[in-house]
Order: sequence, then C-alpha cells, then structure tokens
Amino acid sequence: MGMEMLDMFFAPMREELVRLGFRELRTPEEVEEAMAAAGPDTTTLVVVNSMCGCAGGVARPAVAMALQHSVVPDRWLTVFASQDREATAKMREYFVGQPPSSPSIALLKGKELVYMMHRSDIENRTAEAVAADLKAAFDRYCRK
Repeated sequence: MGMEMLDMFFAPMREELVRLGFRELRTPEEVEEAMAAAGPDTTTLVVVNSMCGCAGGVARPAVAMALQHSVVPDRWLTVFASQDREATAKMREYFVGQPPSSPSIALLKGKELVYMMHRSDIENRTAEAVAADLKAAFDRYCRK
C-alpha cells in the first residue's frame, strides 16, 4: 500500500479527533512548539491515537464524551502512533516514567504529566466508563 492509500485509510481515524477540536501534531518540531507554548498552569490533554479497535471503539468515543464535561483541559493535542512515529516518540518524552502505549490518553499540567491512561485501562471497558475516569481527572487537575 502506497503512502497516499495509507493516508486515506487513516484519515477518518485522525479526523474523528480533529473534528472535536484537537490539534494534530505530525512532526517532532510541531510537538516541541506545542509543548513550549504550555504555561505552568496550562492543562493539556494528549491522545496518542492508533488504528487498533480499542482506539476506535472505546478511546476516541470516550474522549468525545469526556469533553462534554463542565471542566475540560485548556488544550487538546493528538499524535498518531503508527503513522507519525517521530512526533509520537517526541510526545512520549513528556510521559516520564510511562511505558509506550497506544492508544493512550495523557493529561499534563505545564509540561508535567499528572494523569495517564494506558491501552490496558481502555480495552475491554465501555466508552462511558473510560469517559467517567477522564472526567474525574479533569475535575482533579483542570481549572473550574
């Protein structure tokens, strides 16, 4: 499969988050620029998107539900694990002490990781259950 075909295949998976208002980061430079813009009290939700079934069936819908909450992070960023490997690797440098996982959902305050949800926290659960965990994290770490 050529790159154009792959891009077409992954486009709907990318667009699902972009439509919600996520900024997609495709290069390490874009990740650096986005993270440099985070003030010490800025909260950033980062979704490490992937093509696996639990990303589409649970993670992305859960994120959409969680973002309907009255308290949400200031910024919403996403990287795509299997497609934009260098950008994903650069973003994972901010997830100090955490093993790579995709999909995964991280919450940062400034540049510090304050909450991490791994694939193992997502798969075999309902989108509603994952969304409830995210809302609780938003309540704890984000400005009201």
